[in-house]
Amino acid sequence: MLRDLAYLFFPYHCPGCHNPLYRNEGAICFSCRHLLPLGDFHNVNAKKLEKVFYGRANIENATALLIFQKESIVQKIIHDLKYRGNQRIGQELGKWLGAELARNNNYNNIDIVVPVPLHKKRLKERGYNQVERFGKEIALALNAQYQDKVLLKKSYNKKQSKSGRFHRWMNTSETFTMTNTSLLENKHILLVDDIITTGSTIEACVNQLKSIKKIKISVAAMAFTES
Repeated sequence: MLRDLAYLFFPYHCPGCHNPLYRNEGAICFSCRHLLPLGDFHNVNAKKLEKVFYGRANIENATALLIFQKESIVQKIIHDLKYRGNQRIGQELGKWLGAELARNNNYNNIDIVVPVPLHKKRLKERGYNQVERFGKEIALALNAQYQDKVLLKKSYNKKQSKSGRFHRWMNTSETFTMTNTSLLENKHILLVDDIITTGSTIEACVNQLKSIKKIKISVAAMAFTES
């Protein structure tokens, strides 16, 4: 009852249109969810995203749920997740993509889901990793483990939202390290992130992980910025 009263006076609002959400809606209203541009990269558009990493990172598969564009609904909802503490968005997108990947043969042998990490200083500032709930929901859907203690970020960079592509690549080069690597030996892992733009962050992570014995790496993100 107290929860119902709290919702009555302080309802959740959709980050896309800012209208109050109905009780049967998730973190995004049905109208905005219907307008979200789907990437479908794990089905018919697989090669379109995988070629971003061609010759740079040895991966098995790559996918993203949405297509990211500036001033779009996708930008609004991810901004709400990253900077306004709305972690329900990551959870909802994870359930959505997880359900799709569970029906795809390329992803049904994932053993461990690993999030792209935040530096401990950034984590303290924000209070959470924006891909945590996203990754946990995908792991649940794929009957895989979620492991956020093996890949660590060792350098603290300035926020990159307004940086150019070259500076993003420079800032992510050689900034990750590993611990407890035996957990990933002989495993197929799914590396998860929020937005893939240049692919430099994923490339840096893969370059660290590829030294692990007999590891296979696939990639999943909330959104992909098409060039």
